[in-house]
Amino acid sequence: MSRSESLGFVLAHAALFIVFVWFGALKVFDLSPASPLVITLCKATLPFIDPSIFLRWFGGFEVFIGICFLIPKFTRLGLILLIPHMATTILPLILLPAMVWNGLFVPTLEGQYIIKNLLIIAAAVG
Repeated sequence: MSRSESLGFVLAHAALFIVFVWFGALKVFDLSPASPLVITLCKATLPFIDPSIFLRWFGGFEVFIGICFLIPKFTRLGLILLIPHMATTILPLILLPAMVWNGLFVPTLEGQYIIKNLLIIAAAVG
C-alpha cells in the first residue's frame, strides 16, 4: 500500500469513527435531529419496542461501530455491523416517503442525510 493510500485509509477510518461516535452519542442522549425519523421508523417496523429505548440502543450501536473503525483489529467487525445498520437507515426512503421526499428525486434534509450514507459505505469498504 502506498503512502497516499495508507493516509487515505487512516483518514477514512478516522472520519468513520468521528461520525459514528458523534451521531450515535447524540441519539443516546436524545439530542439528535434524526431522532424523530428513528422513532417514527421504530414505530412503523418494531411496534413492540419502546421507541425511546430503541433510539438509545441504536445510538449505542452506532458508537460501537465507530469504535470498531478506530481499532484496526475490529475493522472487519465494524464492516459486518455496518450491513444491518445501513439496511436500517435506508428503510425510511421506502417506508416513510413523506418524511424523506419532497418529490421525485427531491429529498428532504432527512432524505439527504440518508443518501449521504453511500459515502459512508464507500469509505468503509475502500
